[in-house]
Amino acid sequence: MELQKYFSKFLLKQRKRKLTERDYFLSTELNKMLGAEVQNVALYREAFSLKSSSKNQDNSNYERLEFLGDSVLGTIISCHLFQTYPKANEGYLTQMKSKIVNRKNLNKLGEDLKLTDLLQKQNSVALGENISGNLFEALIGAVYLDFHYDTCKKIILERLLTPTEINKLENKIVSYKGLLLEWSQKKKVNIKYETCEEIQVNKAVVFRCHVWLSEEKIANATETSKKKAEEKAAQRAFYILNKKENILGNPKTL
Repeated sequence: MELQKYFSKFLLKQRKRKLTERDYFLSTELNKMLGAEVQNVALYREAFSLKSSSKNQDNSNYERLEFLGDSVLGTIISCHLFQTYPKANEGYLTQMKSKIVNRKNLNKLGEDLKLTDLLQKQNSVALGENISGNLFEALIGAVYLDFHYDTCKKIILERLLTPTEINKLENKIVSYKGLLLEWSQKKKVNIKYETCEEIQVNKAVVFRCHVWLSEEKIANATETSKKKAEEKAAQRAFYILNKKENILGNPKTL
């Protein structure tokens, strides 16, 4: 047993000597984050690499691992929900999964873990608004390849996205537009969205959305995209209707 410990420490020291300073920092931070010692640092180097515009550089980046991580995370969360809620129907399980793996929640998880701090090249690169969530999925993909499924599942549910955090999402609203659609179908009333472009004084283009309940205009909002404007207007419409109809009592919101 003592001999085994000696060789384990010896191999660890040898591995550290072979790592560059940046790789050593990356592996050290990940070891603390994951609660496990990463084996193949090259996987994580790729998971935290941005796409290069130069044709002369290695163009490996997080996107392939993000694709894999998306599927792995979906499978692990689906299995966890299936086992945690044995009496829940398919609709409830689908809603819960959507709350967990939606882009807004993944972005928050990635931001909380400060994943952008682990990016390999940060020199004046414009980062998209979903970069934290994309990196979170890429990290899952790398963990899966490095440790395989069972350990990956354990790391996710014990370190990255615990059951306690999942339970907090149970009563939260992800999409007000979807919620209003479900309510209108039950009540057999017509909810419609009317969205148009507007040019502001500074010549910036925004989208204004009006929400109609049958023939009554009940809310409106402006945003930088059509999708955001409709969701924001739906949120305002929800609170107006909730005062009258008590749609969901006093829901917690994202």
